[in-house]
Amino acid sequence: MNLEPDIQPNLPYLTADIPGIGGDIKTIPADFVVEEIPQYERSGNGTHVYVFIQKKNMSTQDVIEYIARELGVRRQDVGYAGRKDARAITRQWLSIEHIDPKTLSKIETKNLKILDITRHTNKLKVGHLQGNRFTIRLRNISKPLPESKLITEKVLNILSTKGVPNYFGPQRFGYRGDSHLIGQAAVKHDTQAFFDVLLGRPELNSQDEFVNARRLYEQGEYEAALYEWNSAFGDHRKALKSLIQSDGNTKKAFRQFNRNLIRLLISAWQSDLFNRVLALRMPRIDTLLDGDMAYKHENGACFTVEDAAGEQPRCDVFNISPTGPLVGSRMKRLTGPAGEIENTVLDEVSLNEDDLKRLKKTGGVGGRRPLRFRPDNVIINSDVDEHGEHLELHFDLPSGCYATVLLREITK
Repeated sequence: MNLEPDIQPNLPYLTADIPGIGGDIKTIPADFVVEEIPQYERSGNGTHVYVFIQKKNMSTQDVIEYIARELGVRRQDVGYAGRKDARAITRQWLSIEHIDPKTLSKIETKNLKILDITRHTNKLKVGHLQGNRFTIRLRNISKPLPESKLITEKVLNILSTKGVPNYFGPQRFGYRGDSHLIGQAAVKHDTQAFFDVLLGRPELNSQDEFVNARRLYEQGEYEAALYEWNSAFGDHRKALKSLIQSDGNTKKAFRQFNRNLIRLLISAWQSDLFNRVLALRMPRIDTLLDGDMAYKHENGACFTVEDAAGEQPRCDVFNISPTGPLVGSRMKRLTGPAGEIENTVLDEVSLNEDDLKRLKKTGGVGGRRPLRFRPDNVIINSDVDEHGEHLELHFDLPSGCYATVLLREITK
């Protein structure tokens, strides 16, 4: 298996001929504000209590674990529509069934506030989300503010017309950029490679704070490696304990590994393959090819493109878009010129029936994802505050699309 990380740095830009303005995001949490746009209205009735929260410097998982502990419920009983950035101010809905809304008052902290409470008839689930509304400030820009604003306007005009490349952002691939490699090993049931990348391979990132732990693992010193990982990396510690208890038997240790985390790792592997295909379709992400599967933006349905020239006018007005693969049993292979591009990536994977069964069992059934998305309600302001001058961007994005992907086109 190819176990070399190669995630974001080499992904081509759509606006490569326009210089970037540099800049930093998240200088302070208030520089990155995200608010969910719900998929449906809450009825106000039902057994599920919906709570609209604002969090700061907390991941969605951190919040869920804290609320579950405070309310005495299981983590899986707390519903959510999507994960939100930790180092930011984010507002999102959560749901908990059969609780007294009055008990929610005790969960408020300095970094967690309750903005609204209502009821609904069903649990909130991942995907119950129309999109997200962003307010982002770019600071420490490399060019004068007026020039930076003009460049940003030019870039966003192109992105609003042709679309933003719908890459999965770097946060999808873990702090070391290797989650897809671990996910690939899980799909192939190569348990040795799974633990070797998860716990070893120090050469993948010399700046990793756990390089020593990884070296100890590679030397077979599992007990010593265990104490090098801090408590925030509980799954790594549990993996080492399982290896110790099973005398290094990776197949036994794998059976004890966190199933939910395996799903996320496999999702990262699917995301990497999608990104690779999208990179091959750049910069013509607004152009249909015969054999494509086109995505209908109005309802998310897909259809096979038999006459690309005839369908192109619909693509030009952003009614439909070409798609890339999310590998799994539900993914339909492309044919014709579109398939000739995409299959160069997919053929390298060499999935067999056992691989597809494992994918289905872990929820990685696959499908198609549009190669582009369009930002809505775009506003660009320049300003100065106590932290200095900055550009302030406002825009809405569809669910599952990354603001960081849009920002990289501006900052380069």
